[in-house]
Amino acid sequence: MNTSPSTPAAKSTGLELHALTSAGARRLDVAATAGNMHDVMDVVPFGIYSALRTFGHDRFLWLDAHLDRTEQSMALAGWTTKLDRELLRAALVSIARGYPLAEAMIRFDVLREPATIQGVEARVFIAVSPFVPVPASFAEAGVRVVLARHLRREAPLVKTTEFVHRRRPFPRSTQEEYEGVMLDDGDRILECTSANIGFVQGSRVIAAGDGVLEGITAKVLRRVAPGVGLTWVDRRLPLAEVGSVDEAFLSSSSRGVVPIVRFADTTIGDGKVGARTRALREAYYAFAEKEAR
Repeated sequence: MNTSPSTPAAKSTGLELHALTSAGARRLDVAATAGNMHDVMDVVPFGIYSALRTFGHDRFLWLDAHLDRTEQSMALAGWTTKLDRELLRAALVSIARGYPLAEAMIRFDVLREPATIQGVEARVFIAVSPFVPVPASFAEAGVRVVLARHLRREAPLVKTTEFVHRRRPFPRSTQEEYEGVMLDDGDRILECTSANIGFVQGSRVIAAGDGVLEGITAKVLRRVAPGVGLTWVDRRLPLAEVGSVDEAFLSSSSRGVVPIVRFADTTIGDGKVGARTRALREAYYAFAEKEAR
């Protein structure tokens, strides 16, 4: 790995950029204006990406699922190029182990054609930033989400970096406007701009089963839900029915499970984080602690 001096931005913020070459990950400079992992990738052409966090510094939860989804996205996009999974896996582990902070967020972008950045040609680029957990107050009191009617994924099963640019300025990550929620043509709820969304009604979790990105964390929650007494129902909840649910939450690899207590102008349940959402959140982290490799 290239160990050339990092830029001032990288030193002060923990941001890194790497190009994946046949010899492994090569460190590149980070733009001084970059403020987060996605900003770091602004120099990389549009492609297909995945983002995940580390557990215990150098472990990942269901990394193979992220690689599977990336390969599926490549195939659905009509690409004939193949992903060198073992080379990428080794680079991700190496980068995580060499990262100076306790935990990291990592995003890898795969391109249809090689790009040359700072004199290095590659088809895969990897950005790293510090992992910042969801504030404890958000987890305890819940957050509010708003509608993002102007947004929709054109190909929901293909996770493109082009959509990362279109969804700006979401997610906003404030407690009052944490995420934007996308709807289909029938005003049924699809997903958030960077997360899946689920609703608890009695002992059921209701979440869109199609027309949305296949979230890795959502798959984990589907796995652990029966253990906390919940069944999973694939259904696009109509916007008009939001007021009838008991609890709501969003899920993503970077944030785990985040309780939702306000959906636009509608209060969810009694406006407090519900017991079933808490149980799902606890089950998710217990699963991650056991299964991260």
